[in-house]
This record gives sequence, structure tokens and C-alpha cells, in this order.
Amino acid sequence: MDTERLAVRKTYKLFIAGAFPRSESGRSYEVRDAKGNFLANASRASRKDVRDAVAAARKAFGGWSGRTPYNRGQIHYRVAEMMEGRRGQFVDELRADGSGKAAAETEVNAAIDRWVWYAGWADKIATVTGSANPVAGPFFNFSTPEPTGVVGIVAPDSALLGLVSVVAPAVVTGNTCVVVAARPLAAITLAEVLATSDLPGGVVNILTGDRAELAPWLASHMDVNAIDLAGAPDELAASCAEAAAENLKRVLHPAAATDWTADPGTARLTAFLETKTVWHPVGI
Repeated sequence: MDTERLAVRKTYKLFIAGAFPRSESGRSYEVRDAKGNFLANASRASRKDVRDAVAAARKAFGGWSGRTPYNRGQIHYRVAEMMEGRRGQFVDELRADGSGKAAAETEVNAAIDRWVWYAGWADKIATVTGSANPVAGPFFNFSTPEPTGVVGIVAPDSALLGLVSVVAPAVVTGNTCVVVAARPLAAITLAEVLATSDLPGGVVNILTGDRAELAPWLASHMDVNAIDLAGAPDELAASCAEAAAENLKRVLHPAAATDWTADPGTARLTAFLETKTVWHPVGI
């Protein structure tokens, strides 16, 4: 017997420490499509949510950075597998967000492929950026890359491909991150993928809400080691960079009119790595 079903509306919550809490402030906002039609409610994060996300990222950093690069690559590939399984959902959400069918399918395919591409770099970046240095004397001298720590990310407007292009390189090298997402639909669906993959809780934390409200607090947080301002408008980027200078954070400034479909190269892989040089006597 055919019966009319009530629509099951989804509330897009925050993603902190591997869980999906509502904002501690109780705030939410309406997400609408390109024509102004209601799509969903999304949680509007607060400053307290920023602090909770940073605490979760810091707690996860030791375990995540201590894993072997090969294992981090395996986990990233598992995320790509899960994204492939939800490919249709991502396409539907991008279409609801204003993309045409062909454009949405192209972006989802590119986002999955890019996640796989970054997964492949996990156990190679140290070889490319590290070195055995020639020195005078009976010593070995090695330079090796290490993750910076907790990275704050102001995500670009590109709903999925841009988001993947800033999150994947930060975490595949051993960092943890707190992301302020501009467009919540695909961002929280990606969070659901991360939560059901093998990625430990707290490695990636995603907040939705007002970038102008959240980004300065993220930039000024004393336990954030670096910040990527990819999605920050010029005025907001300037204020965030100024706030970040209070504790000498590494700041990745936004590039004008970034083409997220272009070959990403290794710039974002190396942006949040520090080089450690070790001396060791020969023969001991």
C-alpha cells in the first residue's frame, strides 16, 4: 500500500573529536539552495566550539603523528574508498548547492582522486624533502621533516574539491586540524566519511558557521601552530594573520583566484612541515 512519507530532515552538526555535537551555544542556521529553497539546518559554531575542537586536535596529535607514514597512507586510501561509496550523495549535495549535474560529478570525481593522490605521498614526502647532508668530520648529518602540530584551516568556497585540497595534505603529513567550513553540506558529509573510516577521532575537526566570527579566534588560539587562510577574504585574512602573529604561527596566505582543479604540486604538503636536523657520530 502506497503511503505518503514525511521527509526526514537532516541537521548538519559539528564534527569534533570524532563525534557530532550540536553547537554548545544551541545556535543553528538555515542552509538554502541556489534558488533560496530550504535544504537543511546546520549548527552554527561558537568560540567555545573552537576551543573544544583545538583541544581535540591537540589530544590526537601525538598518536597521529607517531603513526608510520605507510599507515597514514593506508588510512587516507580507506577514506577515498568511503568517499567512492558515497559518491551519489556528494553529487546530490553539490547539485543542491547550485552545481549542475555534470559539474557536480566532475568535482566529486576530482575530489576522490585528489584524496588518493595525497594518500600516495604519505610515505614519500620524507624522501623528497629530507636529505643526508655532507659534513666535515666523523659525523652523519640528516635532515628530516616533521609535522608542525595543530593546523587551523579556513576552508575555501569550493564545496568539496577545495575542502579536500586543504585538509588532506595537512593531515597526511601527520598534523591534526580544525576546519572552518564555508559550505556545510558536503563538509559534514565528508566528516561522516572520516568518522566511519579508520581515521582517529580528533585528527580532523570541522566547524560550520560564520567564518568572520570563528576564524580570528582560531588564528589567535595559543595552541594552534599554523593556519591556512585559503578561504578567507582579504580583510579577514589580514586580521587573522595579525592575530596569528601573537605566538609566531606559520601562516599560509590565500592565493588570488586559486584554481582547485589544477595540479596541486607539493606546496601544501610542505607548508606545515618543520625540518629537524640530527647529528650522529660515525661508528657508534
